[in-house]
Amino acid sequence: MKRGFSIVALLVMVSLMISGPVFSQEKKRNYLEVQIKTSAVCGMCKERIEGNIAYEKGVKKVDLDDETKIVTIGYNPRRTDPDKLRKAISKLGYDADDVEADQAAHDKLPKCCQKGNEPH
Repeated sequence: MKRGFSIVALLVMVSLMISGPVFSQEKKRNYLEVQIKTSAVCGMCKERIEGNIAYEKGVKKVDLDDETKIVTIGYNPRRTDPDKLRKAISKLGYDADDVEADQAAHDKLPKCCQKGNEPH
């Protein structure tokens, strides 16, 4: 009887040791972050960039600081990468680091969102 209890106790301890790291991994952030300098100008730009980039594959979170014009994007590196995210921002009509804004998309932006129309 004692031997059976010892084996059960040993099995429980081993299973806890094995499952422990699995539970701790669930608490870890499962994405990377990238910061991209944009040509965003106003609150409408913030809404447009955050709203559209949030739907890109692999994107977990998006936050544009409209004072610094830097968008911070949390993403799953298995589904996307910073270059794809820069291109997606460019397709919205905004510069993204060294990737120029798509001119046709930029020209469709409201006047207040176009480069050169920053408030003084």
